[in-house]
Amino acid sequence: MCGIVGYTGQDEAKDILITGLKRLEYRGYDSAGVALECASPATPGAPASGVTLSVIRRVGKVAGLESELSAFGTPSTCGIGHTRWATHGRPSVANAHPHTSCNGRIAIVHNGIIENFTELRAELERRGHTFASETDTEVFAHLIEEAYEGRPADSATGEPARPGSHDLMTAVREACTQVVGAYGLAAVCADEPGVIAVARKDSPIVIGRGERGSYVASDVIALIDATRDVVVLEDGQFARLTPEGITYTDADGAEIEPAVTHIDWDIDMAEKGGYPDFMLKEIHEQPRVVRDTLVGRMVGGELDIDELGLTMEELNLIDRVYVIACGTSYHAGLIAKNLIEAWARIPCEVEAASEFRYRNPIITPSTLVVAVSQSGETADTLAAIRDARIKGAKVFGITNVVGSPVARESDGVIYTKANKEIAVASTKSFIGQVVSLTLLALLLAQVKGKLTTGQVRMLFRELGNTAEQIQWILDTQGEAIHEAALACKDAHSALFVGRGMGAAIAHEGALKLKEISYLHAEAYAAGEMKHGPIALIDQGFPVIAVATKSPVYDKTVSNLKECEARGAQIIVVATEGDEEIRAIADHVIYIPPVRDAFSAITATVPLQLLAREVAIMRGCDVDQPRNLAKSVTVE
Repeated sequence: MCGIVGYTGQDEAKDILITGLKRLEYRGYDSAGVALECASPATPGAPASGVTLSVIRRVGKVAGLESELSAFGTPSTCGIGHTRWATHGRPSVANAHPHTSCNGRIAIVHNGIIENFTELRAELERRGHTFASETDTEVFAHLIEEAYEGRPADSATGEPARPGSHDLMTAVREACTQVVGAYGLAAVCADEPGVIAVARKDSPIVIGRGERGSYVASDVIALIDATRDVVVLEDGQFARLTPEGITYTDADGAEIEPAVTHIDWDIDMAEKGGYPDFMLKEIHEQPRVVRDTLVGRMVGGELDIDELGLTMEELNLIDRVYVIACGTSYHAGLIAKNLIEAWARIPCEVEAASEFRYRNPIITPSTLVVAVSQSGETADTLAAIRDARIKGAKVFGITNVVGSPVARESDGVIYTKANKEIAVASTKSFIGQVVSLTLLALLLAQVKGKLTTGQVRMLFRELGNTAEQIQWILDTQGEAIHEAALACKDAHSALFVGRGMGAAIAHEGALKLKEISYLHAEAYAAGEMKHGPIALIDQGFPVIAVATKSPVYDKTVSNLKECEARGAQIIVVATEGDEEIRAIADHVIYIPPVRDAFSAITATVPLQLLAREVAIMRGCDVDQPRNLAKSVTVE
């Protein structure tokens, strides 16, 4: 859940680390820190290497650390940095990374979770190690120290003395053998100036070589200024970075030649581009996301997803689909369920990835598991993928990140083409996921013969039209959304409702509102209100409804009348031209007429904008909501 960055080369390290940490701050922002190699004073007793480690840590965002480092005048050309989202231990200076060994000669930064840290910590403390934090990460610093320095014989257990390797890379490799869990790790040692040792297991690590040094980070966005050619480290692989170059090894220490990935997107994609926040910028990028995700998907009049990894014969045998996902991606799955069952006539279940592998689902070789993850590194989703594969399912990924773990561990993948999304609340990635899942539903229907070629072409064309429809919403509905937000900003809770496809959209709208404005919100199928939620409604209570023209429109209107009778403040997302809805709605936000199957793509956009407006009115940080991180890489 954290961001790590490291540099060794010819330039001033602190500036490179701060720039990288700012770009990684979406991964965590409760504290930040750096460890810099600095020349020791020329005094008696100074270390033989002539180098010490200066560790500077601060609670809060990277800007506070940057301010502190502005007065740090000691030159340094090698260092590691970290921005934290707390898992073990509350946000504090003591719990902030980097963590150091007892002697202060080794420092590490870590993204992941150590499942056996309690046992490891107890054993290390028994052997005389002193811990300075509550974190699981600090265990790594002490394990590396023991492997590097060696340890004396243990009279309590009868274990003989163990000599130290006095080699940082070897020590990191040995420490990793004792750890159960996930880690993206970078370590420096004052006795090996200019060296950064890197390890990876179930937590993202990318490495790059620039003209003036070597770089490591948990996301390519931190390296893009230096190089466009990066190595995505695989599980069980290690790297040794020096100013002169990079060496890659496997778990046994044998040198390997890794695959190199070329990054073709520009750093401008990660800048605000004149918008006041990343969230608004990314909402406005959604028409492009629709177009880019659809490019090249219709070939010779038929759908073509050649990266699917399954033959048409294998697809035709599919008789059950599970969509597994978390958070916003789960809501994309709810929409996919409607489409897959309606078009392909295949039973489809949507499962929270965090629960999927614990309930022993019915899986056969004719089961297709579709894993949806914006980052492609969501821990729960990855665990569910592995479990599904063991049980014999075909696995297909929907992700935004090329080379991500979800992409690598699936039989096939559709990339959502959203480019980098910085705001924690997913907007354009969600739209990309819905479009990608819609393509999958169409393909299954085409293969199963449930839709004719002509019908698939027509639906594909209408799907492409949603890009222009989103743009119309962005261009015309700002004032209506602002007025609706004013009606919500002082509320204590809100209810989102819809029927059919609108019910799935309502879930995503409620999530957006609560995650960035901290206003409690629930979503219900409108027909379920009489079974409990209607008790919440009193004078002025906000009810946000998706009531677009659809087969269940009249039913939805009837449910809204029940809310009107109890004094609710009713906000409706409706179809352009629907004036009748104004008879019961206090505020109406319009979307263009669209087939019900595609209404999720367009109706979601005003709910994103509404959530953002409410959050700003309530004084919230829409890009970095409290307690949340962009990528959930621990279970």
